[in-house]
Parts: sequence; structure tokens; C-alpha cells
Amino acid sequence: MSNILDLTSENFQEILGENSQNKLVIIEFYSPNSPESQQQAPLVSAIASEYPEHLLLARLNCEAQQTLAQQLAQQIGIEAIPALVIIKASAPVDMLSGPQTDAQIREALSKHLPSPDDLILEQAKQALINGEMDKAYNFAKQAYEINPENARIKLVFADICLKIQKLEDAKALLSSIPMIEQDAYYTNLKAKLELALEALDSPEIKVLQDKVELEPDNFELKTQLAVQYNQVGRKEEALESLYIVLKKDLAFGEAKKMYLDVIATLPDGDALALKYRRKLYSMLY
Repeated sequence: MSNILDLTSENFQEILGENSQNKLVIIEFYSPNSPESQQQAPLVSAIASEYPEHLLLARLNCEAQQTLAQQLAQQIGIEAIPALVIIKASAPVDMLSGPQTDAQIREALSKHLPSPDDLILEQAKQALINGEMDKAYNFAKQAYEINPENARIKLVFADICLKIQKLEDAKALLSSIPMIEQDAYYTNLKAKLELALEALDSPEIKVLQDKVELEPDNFELKTQLAVQYNQVGRKEEALESLYIVLKKDLAFGEAKKMYLDVIATLPDGDALALKYRRKLYSMLY
């Protein structure tokens, strides 16, 4: 459903009442016979289309809706068209009178709309809820790159890193959260991280490490160790162990499948994934 519509006397109450409680509303006063209106209209519509969940553009044709336009103009104090009135919670919060540039419109809206990093963070959170971890990671990474000081972004990013077992990244993010921002969400993630770090050197892993040290050419043991490494998030060690096996015997058991499966658990574009894909391709070709 489009977030751009025509404002009329019939839908006026609904748009400026109920809708403005949930979204920012822009009333665009325009005349189809005004060159300035026609020039500005595409700019406003393009900006509105970027915020379908947060912004509603209500276009008021001042010629077709003369009575409504005159009433609103008197109440708000509009003296020239085109004009943009920003409505929040049923009340005007800003007004731009006369033709505006794209930059001027965006500057006015920036005071009332979510920032770009907040919008991307919302996408990361939704992907996380949907279990789309690759999307969640990449959205969170984008938001973090835009605003690396935002504690909420760092917490969500750390949460995602924990779920995909990028423990060192999660640890670095959580360690950078200032004390004033260390809420219940932070405490929960910190506890999860500590448990995950404890599992890095499980008794099963230590036993297998000792066996591999005694039998360095036992590929079955190396493969089993790689499985254990992968389960606790030690991805690079898992891949290196499997790489050693494949370098000696490319057709050994399920080693190649396991190798590709581990890479598949890493986010798109991850440096570790790229590194070990290149290593495999060098063996194959």
C-alpha cells in the first residue's frame, strides 16, 4: 500500500488524527497550475517513498479542495504555495513555505524521522527475529559502520555475532559498551558470551587435541576435532584442520562437505570464508 495519497475533506480526520499518531505526516499544499509546485512534487514523493513505514505524504490540491485548503492555511499560517507542513501526533511541528530543495526538505525531516542507521538497525532486528542470520549480520554491520558509537547498534550486532558464533567480535562489541548503557539486554548477552567462551576448550576438544598430537596423520581424528571446533564457534581452527586433511586426501570421507558447510555458516563476504574458499579452489584447480 502506497504511503502517498490525496488529502480530501473526506479523509482529513483519519489522516491527521489516527495516522499521525503512528507516522509522521507531510501535508503538501500544491497547485497543478503552479510551476514551483510541479517542480517540487517529485522531490517530496521520492523522499516519502524512502520511508514507507514511518512517513505518510498527504497531497492537498489547493484548487480541487479549495475550502479545506483555505481552512488549513488560515489555521497553520500558510501564505504561499507550494508549502509543506509536517504533522506529528496531530500537531504541526514544522513548516516549509515556498519551493524547497531536496536538501532543505531532508534537513527538516531529519529532526523527526529515524536516522539511516536506525532504519538499517530495524532491518537487522527483523531479520534476526526471522532467523535470517546472514541478512541480520550484514544489516547490523552496515548500521555499525554508519554509527559505531551507538550502543543499541552494538548490542544488536553483538547478539547476532553470538548467534553465528563470531565470539571475538561479540566480545569486542560488548567491551565497548559504556557502563551507563549496560542494561538487561547487555547483561544477558554478557552471560551468553561467557558461557560460549567457556565451551571453547571443552573436555571433548582437549581429548581430541591430545589424540591428534599423538597421531598427526590420523585424518579421522582431525575431522572429528574439526566438528568439535565448529560446534563451539572455532571456525578458523575447524577449517584449518579440514584443510590439512583435504590437502593430503581431497576425497577423504565427508571432509570436503564439512569444509563447505562450515564456510556456509559464515556471513557473506566474511574474510575467513573468502580465505578458505581460495584455499579450496587452489587445490581443485
